[in-house]
Amino acid sequence: MAHRFFRLVSMVWVGSLLTLGLIAAPVLFSMLDRTSAGSVAAQLFRIEAIIGVVSALILILIGNRFVKSGVADYKRVRWIVAVMLLCVLIGYFGLQPFMNSLRMAAQEAGMDLANSPYAKQFGMLHGVSSAIYLIECLFGLALVWRLPGTGPVAIVPKNKSAKMAAKRARS
Repeated sequence: MAHRFFRLVSMVWVGSLLTLGLIAAPVLFSMLDRTSAGSVAAQLFRIEAIIGVVSALILILIGNRFVKSGVADYKRVRWIVAVMLLCVLIGYFGLQPFMNSLRMAAQEAGMDLANSPYAKQFGMLHGVSSAIYLIECLFGLALVWRLPGTGPVAIVPKNKSAKMAAKRARS
């Protein structure tokens, strides 16, 4: 049951990441003006960041429980989830406040962000944020690819390494 819940949470998180980045945001910017699309996208990315943090914490807790009980298949998967969580923390909670302050400074100056003196710095931060989001999506695909299946589970006996148990499970 916990294996299925792990897979479900993983799929919801990665699915929402890919849907937002590959479908929702491009459609917004193709249908709305840049300012409106940016505002809506910012709200969607805020929701995605919350989904990411909650999902990562759930997955790390479940993964730790499995690893402590000797299920070797979750060792690597936990690290993938940790990297994805780091991407969320840096990308949204680290860079986004700086981007919002530049957006607010442009609004206070009575200018559109694209025509303000803050546009270049915002563009750079947006590029870094986009790259981090892409990395998170790639690790998300790796997470889905590596999800432990419903087949035999490698149990690590006491005083043995997970690597040895994984080799034994494959053969």
